[in-house]
Amino acid sequence: MNEATAPTAATRTGPITYRGTVQVWHCDHIGHMNVMWYVGKFDEATWNFFALIGVTGEYMREQQRGTAAVQQNITYSRELMAGDTVTIRSSILEMRERVVRFEHVMYVADTAEVAARCEITGVHIDRKTRKATAFPPEILERGRRLLAAPQRADA
Repeated sequence: MNEATAPTAATRTGPITYRGTVQVWHCDHIGHMNVMWYVGKFDEATWNFFALIGVTGEYMREQQRGTAAVQQNITYSRELMAGDTVTIRSSILEMRERVVRFEHVMYVADTAEVAARCEITGVHIDRKTRKATAFPPEILERGRRLLAAPQRADA
């Protein structure tokens, strides 16, 4: 594992939010996992991660709330092939009143190499008004407890 693929301290300690396998049908014409499947696996990790802070399906239905991704940046570091197993760990980078910015890091389970990173900015919304609204205090608190440790420039 080189410096570019080594997991950061913050992400290594983030909770596992997804485990899965690259299937043959996830692969494209050149034999590696297609981008749509990276996005799909990151999306599954998002819902597991949100459940940890209380943004569950039940909460969203009962409170008429939702989330909307407003920005997503993916960096691909290593090809994934059919049969590869992956693990995603997630951490919150920033938790504000109405906005959460978080990172998923996808690892090759066998080698701990970073396959891809996805940074997402999401907005908490009121589904009736279709406008941003504040997270409840208990969700803000849970999210802030999962904040990634700041990275030192010399680390």
